[in-house]
Amino acid sequence: MAATKLLIIEDEKQIARFLELELLHEGYQVNLETDGREGLEKVKQSHYDLIILDIMLPGLSGMEVCRRIRHFSNVPIVMLTAKDDIESKVMGLDIGADDYITKPFSIEELLARLRVALRHQIKDSSPKELHIGDLIMDGTRHQVTRNGKSIELTKKEYDLLEYLIENQGIVLTREHILEKVWGYDYYGGTNVVDVYIKYLRDKVDEPFEDKLIHTIRGVGYILKEACGRGTE
Repeated sequence: MAATKLLIIEDEKQIARFLELELLHEGYQVNLETDGREGLEKVKQSHYDLIILDIMLPGLSGMEVCRRIRHFSNVPIVMLTAKDDIESKVMGLDIGADDYITKPFSIEELLARLRVALRHQIKDSSPKELHIGDLIMDGTRHQVTRNGKSIELTKKEYDLLEYLIENQGIVLTREHILEKVWGYDYYGGTNVVDVYIKYLRDKVDEPFEDKLIHTIRGVGYILKEACGRGTE
């Protein structure tokens, strides 16, 4: 079996070299790039199983590199940065990053996050169609429609909706959703679940008469076919 191929886009040479040595020791195949624009070109030209992407880069910022990659690839992206404010984390996840780790970090934590992202990618590589009522998720095309109308979702919104549909009719706690969609070692609070549920409602529920996403007060959320407008 071929080694898992990673691309590190990081302009701090000591960090990049440290990551390269540790990941090579773990059995990964590793390429390095120190410029955002050059890193983007490497992603376009070669297949990678995962990308470790710094935010502060010359050429193009990590945020812009991530945004452009998502136009043509669903390769897992773990963002690496010194910024730890919630706005930066939400922005990174919203434009398509799979995870976000803050410097300084332990190599054990990074390796765990890489394993989670790679497991999610293996799961996502099995196309399938999911549906509830008039909402359809086409895993082959990575598209979502409701009542025949196309709905544009970010990767994290897509992952969250997929998990809700797979567990439709089941009440899911915020903690359980956080663990399954963001990963067991995600260090952010459960409020990120509420933020993304709101994003989904704005796109999946609000434009339509019947609501699918429902709040169970004090517990979490449930996806089910239900009554019309006004149902919480």
